Amino acid sequence: MKERIKEIIGEVLDNPTITERIDENTDLLHDIGLDSLTIINLILKIEDEFEVEIDFEEFDIDENLTSIDEFTSYIKSKM
Repeated sequence: MKERIKEIIGEVLDNPTITERIDENTDLLHDIGLDSLTIINLILKIEDEFEVEIDFEEFDIDENLTSIDEFTSYIKSKM
């Protein structure tokens, strides 16, 4: 699942090689540079890929995008 999430991040950022820079502790907001538009696109793609529904009102960007591990855990909790 983590590898697919990394691939989706690369797709959203239109930079497939960025996946090589993402490890368990990479801060997706500050280290990768996701902005509000790419976050929305990322979440929409994640919803489609993993057939989950993410409530934007509930989703805490500062908490759930602190690392790929944290984001993966969040997605798994929605499955």
